[in-house]
Amino acid sequence: MVDTSRSVPEHTPFWARHWQKGLAALIWLTLVGTFLGYSLITGRSPTDTLYDLIDLLRTPLGPLLYILIYTLRPLAFFSAIVVTLIGGAIWGPFWGTIFVIIGSNMSATLAYGFGRVFGQGVLPEGNEGATGNLMNRYAERLRRNAFSTILVMRLIYLPYDLVNYMAGFLRVPYRPYILASILGSLPGTLTFVLAGASLNIDDIFAGNFSISAINPWTLVLSVVLFFSGLLISRFLRQKENQGA
Repeated sequence: MVDTSRSVPEHTPFWARHWQKGLAALIWLTLVGTFLGYSLITGRSPTDTLYDLIDLLRTPLGPLLYILIYTLRPLAFFSAIVVTLIGGAIWGPFWGTIFVIIGSNMSATLAYGFGRVFGQGVLPEGNEGATGNLMNRYAERLRRNAFSTILVMRLIYLPYDLVNYMAGFLRVPYRPYILASILGSLPGTLTFVLAGASLNIDDIFAGNFSISAINPWTLVLSVVLFFSGLLISRFLRQKENQGA
């Protein structure tokens, strides 16, 4: 069984138990306020404002801004898939993959660090049973062989941020954790980067969305990788269940 002595006690102040939600709300209020403020000041429509953001990401400093957004993503509970699709759509398969790998693993490092510092207080509330079962199932394996266990957890698509927080909470060594995360997340990264790269984002924002705005070969490769990943995930899950 996992030692839960570091979990947040019942008498912990409200703010200590809900700081993540407060921080996420603050981030979202800042983003929405900035978006609306820019639209009002410039007289741009919401669609035009989004396109201005895309143009900003295309500047020389754009990749750094994108990586920063990806790094802070778990604090705002924002979908990694959406950010990955955007990376592929803006920079294409090669550079999109490079920037996503950097951003996603900085994001994983941030969540891992929060797991180490704040303990089980960063794990999802209202899902203690599922979270507890997951920790009990993998805790000892993580301590014995962190690299292979994290690799399998990534390949079977366990919730990305939950694995990050849990690895930090259990004080899994960082080097095998991040190496396994890079390798285990690569199939999913390529799948969604290619899906984003298959879209012509300029045509979409111009309102010219049609079949011609989609690169069929890139999309087909993304679909093949997606279903291959599902098959690998199913196979590994079956092996996990047999070994449980």
